[in-house]
Amino acid sequence: MKKSNRNVAFIKNFIIALIIALMSLMLLFSFACKKEEIITEETKIDVEETSTTEIQEETETTEKSISELEITGNINIINGFEISDDVLDSRPFAVMINNAGEARPQSGLNKADCVIEVVDEGGITRLIGIFSSKDADIIGPIRSARQYYAELARMFDPVYVFWGTYPEGYKIVENMDMDVLTPLGDQSGASNITANMSDGQDAWRDSSRVAPHNAYSSSEKLKSAAVRNGHLIEGGQSPFSFKLDASEEKRGSISDIKIDFSVASFASDFIYDKALNNYKKSTGGTTDIDRETNENLYFNNVIALITDIANSGDSAGHMIVRTTGSGKAFYFFDGNVIEGTWERTSILDPMIFKDTAGNEVLFNRGTTYLSMVQGADRVIY
Repeated sequence: MKKSNRNVAFIKNFIIALIIALMSLMLLFSFACKKEEIITEETKIDVEETSTTEIQEETETTEKSISELEITGNINIINGFEISDDVLDSRPFAVMINNAGEARPQSGLNKADCVIEVVDEGGITRLIGIFSSKDADIIGPIRSARQYYAELARMFDPVYVFWGTYPEGYKIVENMDMDVLTPLGDQSGASNITANMSDGQDAWRDSSRVAPHNAYSSSEKLKSAAVRNGHLIEGGQSPFSFKLDASEEKRGSISDIKIDFSVASFASDFIYDKALNNYKKSTGGTTDIDRETNENLYFNNVIALITDIANSGDSAGHMIVRTTGSGKAFYFFDGNVIEGTWERTSILDPMIFKDTAGNEVLFNRGTTYLSMVQGADRVIY
């Protein structure tokens, strides 16, 4: 009888323990479900916040890519604007321009899409005007060629226009496989470059100035001479790629740029106008203007390339300028500067312009000034 009572008591206690265990499990299950709901809600909030952030970042990236998107299509390859009645698509004419004090102010550079400047013998600089999108009624004074000017012109695959060169220069230019126009041919017979541009028909001398600062031509006359000599006036190539101007609130405040070629009278200065988003050029402290129109000379982009420059040591003091390989570069536009590099495989190829991350630099549409100097300390801003 006692044993039976013990069994009943054991069963009763086991049932009570089982009920308590089941109730505990139910409570634990209920708590776990509640916790999962909380975690799920928190995760949902995190996902929503992350999605919003990602959308904002994606939008900002898209806006940035649009603002820096390369402009392509039916554009002039030298200035980036769409070809129209006002924007021509001529093969580039690269014209040597005198920059001595007696040659200033020059004519026609306000119609050039690109102006290149490098030091010459005696510290004087000389210019190359690259004409493609606009015709100029008067261009000059036209001056003689040098090897490195011809090499720089060659990257545009242009018709190269010069008023003679030193005796060895003709063969050097001929070896560049470039169409040329010149009123003074090679008298030595070392090259096949002859006087294929008539002084009087295709060019003229201005009696108000003294030689060699008085030789002029025009876009119309140069194109006519090119056709007569069998040169194409369509085609060409360009080192430039383009983008839209930065909005005014994103423009910088680098307002004064100086490029020191040699002496003060040949230093090029550029003053930035934030509203117009361009740079007004001066030489030796005097504002550059067009001789015929008195228009100031403005550029949308200013480029300074660092390279090796040395005196050749010959009797004329001709300079040697490296125009291939690579070097440091400064790119000014939108009131800002991008430091980077330039590179060029051969004189037949255009230069490639990159930032420090190795990305191609996109320039503003319009006119570009390009210079080469022998040290980064000569670029002051």
